Amino acid sequence: MTTHTTPDPPTPAPPLTETDTRVLLRLRRIEGQVRGLQRMIEEGRDCHDILTQLSGVRSALDAAGEQILEQYAGGCRARPGEAVTPQDVVRAVKLLRR
Repeated sequence: MTTHTTPDPPTPAPPLTETDTRVLLRLRRIEGQVRGLQRMIEEGRDCHDILTQLSGVRSALDAAGEQILEQYAGGCRARPGEAVTPQDVVRAVKLLRR
């Protein structure tokens, strides 16, 4: 006879911080910029215009990464009961610089 077990309910996500909200808003704007970039390519727009838009998207992503890194460095993204070590911050900075 086969027994069925009920899976554990998913762990609820922690509430969003003010920084989370700002980062999500920034990412939504970036998403719109990327869609605009796709349209520009589909429409055969001038390469200079496309590269200008691409540069803006990259800058916006860099700024979002910096916000996330600042939050991480402050310990906001540490797992419950764990502290963020200096090595964790160095690792995060290296990831961001790739």
